[in-house]
Amino acid sequence: MEIKQFLKISLTTLIFIGVLCSCQPSIKKEGSKQIAKHVILIGSDGFGAYAFEKAKIPNLRKLMKDGSYSLKARAVLPSSSAVNWASMIMGSGPELHGYTEWGSKTPELPSRIIGNGGIYPTIFSLIDEQIPNAKKGVSYTWGGIGYLFEKNMVDLDFNGDSDEATTKKALDFIINEKPALTFIHLSEPDGAGHNIGHDTKEYYEAVENIDDIIGKIINTLEKNGIMDDTVILFSSDHGGIDKGHGGKTLVEVEIPWIIYGKNIPSKGELNSSIVTYDTGATIAYLLGLEVPDFWRGKPVIEMFKNEEL
Repeated sequence: MEIKQFLKISLTTLIFIGVLCSCQPSIKKEGSKQIAKHVILIGSDGFGAYAFEKAKIPNLRKLMKDGSYSLKARAVLPSSSAVNWASMIMGSGPELHGYTEWGSKTPELPSRIIGNGGIYPTIFSLIDEQIPNAKKGVSYTWGGIGYLFEKNMVDLDFNGDSDEATTKKALDFIINEKPALTFIHLSEPDGAGHNIGHDTKEYYEAVENIDDIIGKIINTLEKNGIMDDTVILFSSDHGGIDKGHGGKTLVEVEIPWIIYGKNIPSKGELNSSIVTYDTGATIAYLLGLEVPDFWRGKPVIEMFKNEEL
């Protein structure tokens, strides 16, 4: 091959590569930079994405307006509690972590990987290994959450008797300990959905009470100067229909996914296809952690496209 022809082909190849690169989102490499010092994952049990059509939820809408969100994120199947809360913090679906039922306390299907905490590794194990001095905690109203994380790796393990008590304990922990990650699990509006029914007056009252709690959390963080270095991620495990869930309808499977706070651009609605196990991977991304190969979730990074971090 003549030198001129070789140079011409090489130049064409470089131009083609440059075009491909210019079309990709401008994002950081995983684990290269910490976006926020503190992440707070707020999970509201049974809060279906459909609730946003009717509910009066000014605090959540503020997070959506000033951050980024999707109301088309999806639960894994079956659309029930333990299997989805496990997936959210374990970065993988039930095929790998093995929790497959509403109230799973141990995996019905043997976990593909067992970590140092004796269970399929969660986001807490990643923090424990990569930021060993960081504080982390879980405050939850539904006792079933207590089977889904490594108790030997957290500094707070609190099972509250109400969503208000759960929130107060979590806020005290956040203010005093400045943890890297706090998972706050709220049991409503799931209770109203099961006892009265989804898409009922009582259900939306429970939804609006959750919104009030979100407002109190934001106000407390701002008052104590913590919000400046914090990202809040709000999501749910499933929606519901009539008095139940677990099926394959969109009102059961579609969940809200809202991210707001430090370095989170106000991009509004996201087009990304989000599955609940992407939440754990996104938290890892925010904290600058490397994600293990056996996780199946990937960080939601659409909001960082063309952003300087």
